[in-house]
Amino acid sequence: MSNFIKIKSSDIYEGICFSAPVFFDDGKNMFLAAGKTAKPYHIAALKRWNVPFVVTYGHEIDPAVQVDADGVDDAESLELVEEAASVSDI
Repeated sequence: MSNFIKIKSSDIYEGICFSAPVFFDDGKNMFLAAGKTAKPYHIAALKRWNVPFVVTYGHEIDPAVQVDADGVDDAESLELVEEAASVSDI
């Protein structure tokens, strides 16, 4: 866990987004996937379970510019899905 960045649970807010997965304080169980925004239920879980901090090896990013782990943005993913759907209609 030496390369992880520790983030206090109180610093996690609705809409926050990270470039890499965020893990619970154990450094093993994922709390939030890379490029996904925190929802109210994420914040509620941290409070309910008394999680003091989460860890990540990424950094906070703008959720409007989401890139998944493969480096493909959401628009490219949608185009691939639409293309696959039109091929299957043949």
